[in-house]
Amino acid sequence: MTSAVSNALAARGSAVARGGLRAGLLADRLIQGARALAEFAETLSDAEWRLPISATDRRAIGTVVHHVASVYPVEIDLALTLARGGAVSGVTGRDIDVMNGNHAAEHRQVAKAETIELLRRNSAAAEAAIRGLSDEDLDRAASVSLYDDAPLTCQFVLEDHAVRHSYHHLALVRAAVRR
Repeated sequence: MTSAVSNALAARGSAVARGGLRAGLLADRLIQGARALAEFAETLSDAEWRLPISATDRRAIGTVVHHVASVYPVEIDLALTLARGGAVSGVTGRDIDVMNGNHAAEHRQVAKAETIELLRRNSAAAEAAIRGLSDEDLDRAASVSLYDDAPLTCQFVLEDHAVRHSYHHLALVRAAVRR
């Protein structure tokens, strides 16, 4: 999946040459959240790493951190589809639930060091992809099936998914370990 982000960047040209201030600010927020999640995850004991994230979500904390790391490429791909003027079709909330369920089943026990490295690597690729977007790219809107085909901007999809994701799950991890 990470190669999809790299390929998209290569097809778009230099991220430094293309990106604007808004893209840089979005990228900064994404990487700050990812770093905060990685830094907090590093402090978790082995027992905490295996704790369920909540009473209603029985995935281990480590599995949830791995989930955040592994979906950055998917989230960025959706946003880049919009940036290129394409619609996002065929993706529903049910599809996301199935994807998350499959991920949880396949990654019940994940190693902490490798998971944190994946988080750092995929968030860096996501950061680079965002930095490559122009204001015009961020403002481009098209139908997004995940939101009942509402016309949404690339920036909204980035903020609601890739940028927000690590902050959301960091809050859940902190609540689970009560610190």
